[in-house]
Amino acid sequence: MIISPCCKINLGLNVVAEREDGYHDIETVFYPVRLCDTLSVEPQSNELQTVCALTVSGNIPIGNADDNSVVKAYRLVASQHKLPPVKVELHKNIPSQAGLGGGSADAAFMIKLLNKQFALGMGNDEMRRIAARIGADCAFFIDSQPCYATGVGERLEPLNLPAIKGYYLAIVKPDVAISTAEAYSHIASRKPAKSCREIVNQPLETWKSELSNDFEEFAFARHPILAEIKKRFYSAGAVYSQMSGSGSAMFALFASEPSSITELYPGLPTFVTQL
Repeated sequence: MIISPCCKINLGLNVVAEREDGYHDIETVFYPVRLCDTLSVEPQSNELQTVCALTVSGNIPIGNADDNSVVKAYRLVASQHKLPPVKVELHKNIPSQAGLGGGSADAAFMIKLLNKQFALGMGNDEMRRIAARIGADCAFFIDSQPCYATGVGERLEPLNLPAIKGYYLAIVKPDVAISTAEAYSHIASRKPAKSCREIVNQPLETWKSELSNDFEEFAFARHPILAEIKKRFYSAGAVYSQMSGSGSAMFALFASEPSSITELYPGLPTFVTQL
C-alpha cells in the first residue's frame, strides 16, 4: 500500500509563553501543501526479520534510519496493536530542516497507513494522540486540513481560509540549516496584539503588515540569504511572503502564476502550486 505524506507551511507564528516543561506555547496556522513524499509498507512473513526495515530514497539526507520518525510511528502503533514485521520504502521530496514538517508528515501518514492496511480500527482521535508523542506538529497531519494551532502545536482548531483559494504558492529552500532548539533559545516570548487566526481571516493584502513569524528576526540576522529571498519574492510581485516554521524554507503567495521562480533562485530547490 502506498500513501503520499504532504508538507505544511505556517501562516504566521508567534511564541507566546515559556512552559514549565522547557517547551514554548505558540500560536500559528498550519496549512497543508501538495509537496509530498511517497511512503509504502509491505508486510513480511518471517517473524525473525527486522520489525520495521526502512529504505529511504531521494536526495534528502535523513540520518540514522532507526531514529526516523516513520520507524518511531511503527513502534508506537505496535506497542498498542499487533503488527507484523514490515518493509517500508520512503522516497523524500520534502526538504529537511525546512520548517515544512516533512518528518512529522511521514510519521503521521505512517500511522494512517498502518491503520488502514492492517484494519486496526483506530479513529482519528487515537491516531492524533499517537502522533502527538512523536512531534509537536505531527498530529496536524492526521487530518491535513487548515488549522489554528496552539499549545506546542498539538491543539488544533480547523479553519476555513477562503482568502487564499486560487492563489499560487512558491517555496524556496536555501542551503541553510536552522536548529529548532537554537531558534527557540533566541526568542523572547510575548502575546501578540492580534492572533494569527484573526489575521488570516482578513483580506490577504493586510497580511504583509500584520502577519509575522517570530523566528524571522533571529534567522535573518544569522542567514541574510533568507531576507534576500523574501525581498526577491516581493520584487517578483508576491502579495505575501514569510519563512515557514523555524526555517529555513521561504514561501510566497502570488495572485497569478509566477513564471520566474527557478530563475530567481538558481540552484535552489523550488516548488510552485496553486492553492
